[in-house]
Amino acid sequence: MRKIEVVEYDPSWPKHFESEKTLLLNTLGSIAIEVYHVGSTAVPGLAAKLTIDILVEVRDLAALDDLNGEMEKIGYKVKGEFGIPGRRYFQKGGDDRSHQVHAFTDRDDNVFRHIAFRDYLRSNQAVALEYAALKKRVARQCNNDIDKYCCGKDAFVKHHEEIAVKLKAFHPE
Repeated sequence: MRKIEVVEYDPSWPKHFESEKTLLLNTLGSIAIEVYHVGSTAVPGLAAKLTIDILVEVRDLAALDDLNGEMEKIGYKVKGEFGIPGRRYFQKGGDDRSHQVHAFTDRDDNVFRHIAFRDYLRSNQAVALEYAALKKRVARQCNNDIDKYCCGKDAFVKHHEEIAVKLKAFHPE
């Protein structure tokens, strides 16, 4: 059973991401447009689960599917859409998951949504601290049930994602 634990920010997380990004780019080649560090481990100072969330923007999902064997060779379990149409999801590390990859095409709104939320948390320390406190509380209460953990954060995430998307659309970089 996977333990749901939220820990204080670790400054080594960006280095872990960069190493994995290099591995993914070498594995995926030209079908990968960009590889982004997303999720809580991508926000300096934010408490998080010990899993590096990675977003891979790809040219074509069918071409990515053709590389499932290569993803398995570098330690990823292939999970398909895993509940989100148009996504490809991969996990590394089994019950002690170290990395997870969410892959979408460059035309998918989920790319923009993930990046907008990450950037919003990076620039809003008060919201990030509130989110960290919520995650810690929910992790203590969920009894290692990932569905309960996600449910406990859902309203907060949806509310702030909506704000983040509007702000990023209004103020693109």
